[in-house]
Amino acid sequence: MKKLVNKKILITGASQGLGRALALAFAGEDSAAISLTARNRKDLDKVALEIRKINPSTQVLVVAGDLSSSDDVERIVATTLEAFSGRIDVLVNNASAIGPTPLPYLLDYPLEDFTRVLNTNLVAPFLMIRSVLSSMIEYGGSIINVTSDAGVIGYPGWGAYGISKFGLEGMSQTWASELQDTSVRVNWVDPGSMNTSMHRAAEPDEDPDQWADPSSVTDVFVYLASDDSASVSGKRIQAQEIWKEIIKKRHHA
Repeated sequence: MKKLVNKKILITGASQGLGRALALAFAGEDSAAISLTARNRKDLDKVALEIRKINPSTQVLVVAGDLSSSDDVERIVATTLEAFSGRIDVLVNNASAIGPTPLPYLLDYPLEDFTRVLNTNLVAPFLMIRSVLSSMIEYGGSIINVTSDAGVIGYPGWGAYGISKFGLEGMSQTWASELQDTSVRVNWVDPGSMNTSMHRAAEPDEDPDQWADPSSVTDVFVYLASDDSASVSGKRIQAQEIWKEIIKKRHHA
């Protein structure tokens, strides 16, 4: 049985990597509508075309914008709500900026880059959530924030990215607590090490073949976006570990 029938979904950072993988996975679960946002319109259009091939009945909206700009954030949400008849059931805050590469230590971190990373990775999700809440509180919904182990461990060199993820985790907990008496649930997912262009740029000396393909963790997000997780909120989920355990149990069943 398809899990996301009639769901209207907004995904940030949807042009590549995990965002693209999520868009395709959600389309395969019969989502009614998917709004894709990222800076590169051309790449978003390619993902939209892929979605239409998977599920021609899914409404696809492309809204290019820079999430480090509060004006763009507000425009993206307003455009999506207008196109989706005032309803967003699922918000995935996936977009992230890594900052300058090679990764500098904090002592040498350019202030302009530091501010841009925090605006993209922390302020934008805050604004996104606040902008969709009026719709979600009325209809119910799921907010999924994408975090990282750099949000719980202060790795040297990961600077603004890691700090922004620490902030995202705290903000996610706060939103979940403040919304616990509503029909809106908030969870945050650490997808683990994935083979994405951002990760390769951050760690160019590592072997990307040792990292997971983004498509391998999408089941966790499908679950959190679906009504199956209606009672789940305020949880930090390590995607790769959970699905490794599930696969292991299936093999031993």
